Amino acid sequence: MTQGAAWFVIGTDTEIGKTLVSAALLHTLAQRGVRAAGIKPVAAGATWRDGAWHNEDADMLAANAGVELPLELLTPCLLRQPMAPHIAAELELHRIDLPHLRACYDQVAAMADAVVVEGVGGFRVPLTDGADTADMAVQFGLPVIMVVGLRLGCLSHALLTAEAVAARGLDLVGWVANTVDADMLQIQANIDALQQRLPAPLLGVVPRLAIADAAHAAAYLDFSCLPGWTAGRAQ
Repeated sequence: MTQGAAWFVIGTDTEIGKTLVSAALLHTLAQRGVRAAGIKPVAAGATWRDGAWHNEDADMLAANAGVELPLELLTPCLLRQPMAPHIAAELELHRIDLPHLRACYDQVAAMADAVVVEGVGGFRVPLTDGADTADMAVQFGLPVIMVVGLRLGCLSHALLTAEAVAARGLDLVGWVANTVDADMLQIQANIDALQQRLPAPLLGVVPRLAIADAAHAAAYLDFSCLPGWTAGRAQ
């Protein structure tokens, strides 16, 4: 593992497994002895617990990370309502500031040997009147991992997302197939079609898990081809 390794995890839609894959990546890094941190720059949906607002996805990242972060760095923009971020931000009188999110990431990167950044929703979710999550990814400038939710329609969603990533000048370095619909017809044929068309390696296929946690998901994933990754234990 090289110093300063980091990846930005995006998805083809919301609720398709970005958090599970991000947590699995953090879990794998921890197993290799890497001091890794997870950050969700924008999170929509929070509950009050232990004297603070918490987001369930961010908590899952924190539970699998090797570096403990203060909440203001774990989720720099934490919106309480589970809705489109720009709408929640307007209702809560909160301004989503991309340079601030990048500054928070820079602080986290200085504290860890590797950082996993999880996006919010799909790749083009509005954040402000003039910016969306693709702009946030550009602000971070990290190699991109795409999570594809296996369900009817995933082929177009995945190919359009990969096209959008390339159009922003970002490097798609791997993708994960996550089984959202276990009854989807011809799952393998869909995976084969994406492997033929996506300009990045398949990192693994996560089945519909009885226990959807990081450790179980990690068993189906191989991150060794990612930039910044080495075959041996982190130094």
